[in-house]
This record gives sequence, C-alpha cells and structure tokens, in this order.
Amino acid sequence: MTAPEARRADFEAEALPQLDPLYRLALRLTTDPSRAEDLVQDTVLKAFRAWDRFQPGTNVRSWLFTILRNTFINEYRRRQREPIPMDLEAIEAHITERPVADEDPEGAFFAQIVDEKVLEAIDRLPDEFREVLVLSDIENLTYAEIAEVLRLPIGTVKSRLFRARRQLQTALYDHAVEMGYLKPARAR
Repeated sequence: MTAPEARRADFEAEALPQLDPLYRLALRLTTDPSRAEDLVQDTVLKAFRAWDRFQPGTNVRSWLFTILRNTFINEYRRRQREPIPMDLEAIEAHITERPVADEDPEGAFFAQIVDEKVLEAIDRLPDEFREVLVLSDIENLTYAEIAEVLRLPIGTVKSRLFRARRQLQTALYDHAVEMGYLKPARAR
C-alpha cells in the first residue's frame, strides 16, 4: 500500500465513523439541515487535508468537532461581511470545558429523555448555551473535551451547562409532566 493510500485508509477508519456526531452538532449549530450537511462536508475535507497533523492516539472526535466549530465560526464571520441581512443572534462563538473524571448524573438523565420537543427546546437556547449542552448531553463529551473544542475555561463550560439545563427545565416543565417525568405542582 502506498503512502497516500495508507493515509486515506487511516482517515477513513478514524474520521468517517464520526460523521453522525458531526452532523448532529452541525444541525444544532446551524438549525438548518442543508447548511449542516455543507458544514460537515467542509469539515471532512479540511480534516482530510490536515490529516498529517492529527496526532494518532488523541481524541479524533474532539479534533473533528474543533474543525467543525471553527469552520462554522469562519463561515459566520464571512457572511457578516456580505451585504446579506442575517440574524446576528443565530450564530455566536462560545466555548466550554469539563474535567474528564467528573461524573455528570444530570447529563445522564437528560440523555435519557431526549425527544422532538426536547430538541426543539434545545434549538431555542442561546447559542453559547446550546453549543455546550449539545456537546455534553447529546455528544457525551467531557468538560475537558468541551473546553478544548470551544477553547473555554472548564468553569465557563460548567456555568453555561448549568444555565442551559435550567432554561430547558423551565421550557420543558409541561412536557415533563405530560410524559410522567414529573408530578404536576400543586396550585397555591
């Protein structure tokens, strides 16, 4: 096998199994399936071009998430310079972290109850909270991995994750009662 063939085989074995998590993150960032597909395609192309800089033995998913996020931010900045009206609140760059050894029982609980209403509520979160929540509770990254991907201090990651979960609790209270996760609060 030639060196380019070996490089391609390594890339396919390591990076391509991450396409579904990449798409889920891209969809949560863009909230548009077509843009999410384009973002994943750009990410995979950039990752392949930079594959020789990837350090084997490190977390390929975090590396790919970092490329995806940076591509998303760069595209947003490029679009800002264009004379096309945009919703500036739709895309903000935000970063988070979490220690690898930390247990996160709240995150495990949220992972068990994700359905369409929950995903819609997640999509309505402000970008900085949505990004951290998706990486933690949907993609199961640790605080440290999130911090690395988003280039934020671990404390900021924890704070944003806490606030995101509290906003979701408020937004999804009625749904949780309807699904039987909570008993209705008594009227005072």
